[in-house]
Amino acid sequence: MFAEDADGVDKRNPGPILVLLGALLIGGYFAVQHAPDWIAGINHGVPALGIDATLLQKLLGGAVAIAALVANGYLLLRLSLRWQIIVVWCELALLVVLFFSTFNLSFEFIERKIGYLVLQGATTTLYISAISIALAFVLALIGALAKLSSNGIAIGIATFYTSLFRGLPLLMQIFILYLGLPQLGYIVNPIPAGVAALSLCYGAYMTEIFRAGIQSIPKGQWDAARALGLSHSMMMRLVILPQALRVIIPPTGNQFIAMLKDSSLVSVVGVWELTYVATTEGQREFRHMEMLISASVIYWLMSMVLEVIQSRIERRFRKSAR
Repeated sequence: MFAEDADGVDKRNPGPILVLLGALLIGGYFAVQHAPDWIAGINHGVPALGIDATLLQKLLGGAVAIAALVANGYLLLRLSLRWQIIVVWCELALLVVLFFSTFNLSFEFIERKIGYLVLQGATTTLYISAISIALAFVLALIGALAKLSSNGIAIGIATFYTSLFRGLPLLMQIFILYLGLPQLGYIVNPIPAGVAALSLCYGAYMTEIFRAGIQSIPKGQWDAARALGLSHSMMMRLVILPQALRVIIPPTGNQFIAMLKDSSLVSVVGVWELTYVATTEGQREFRHMEMLISASVIYWLMSMVLEVIQSRIERRFRKSAR
């Protein structure tokens, strides 16, 4: 997943620099941990010299922070591109962990609830997202073909569909389907209502992706297919769509990742997906941050897994195109 140097070979030994970076990070950690003791010493000794202790604290803190950033940047620039990316990821992840560690978190509570978050919440989230993206894919393909057709009725229906569902907030669509269909005599459960709203909304956005992908195929490919005597349906199935998928797959993968996170909106109608489970369990013992942070980490991990899958699919399509 990480980029390589231009020649594809890492000629530099990262060991000594990584050791120095590790020492810098450890030193920074202990400096932060013992900062209260140093500040207390400054407050005790400096006033006797007639110096503003608060100003001195800010100056020393700023100087140390700037020195650490400069040293860190200098060491990072001595690494290869691949190791720069890896180390930056580790450093930023450490900053996130340190930020969360400033909260009064109960790790024992997280340990008790994490299994339920995954088995109930994350599983339901993936289930809803998978069904919704499959339905959205079908809707997008139909909508794109309708927009590119020469049938005025089909074009009118497709353009109205994309305009309507791209113009309404997703949360409003969920409420309208869940609360509005019973007014017509159709009682729908929360999960089907959420799946329908996600599918219709993302299908409208993906329609434009599919349309652009199909239109990106050179005119010569269309002419060649017609010259072979292929019907329109065979031309689309055998010639155009296989080539268009190379353009369609990357943005479609991004839409799936976005849908995975937007599926949290179905919690408003009582679906026990990840966000709903996290907020409910947090309210029971007034441990909101523990559950919200845990759910955030799970969302992030699922998104990274989808990114890996997406990159492999894209690589496979690129190889097949050669």
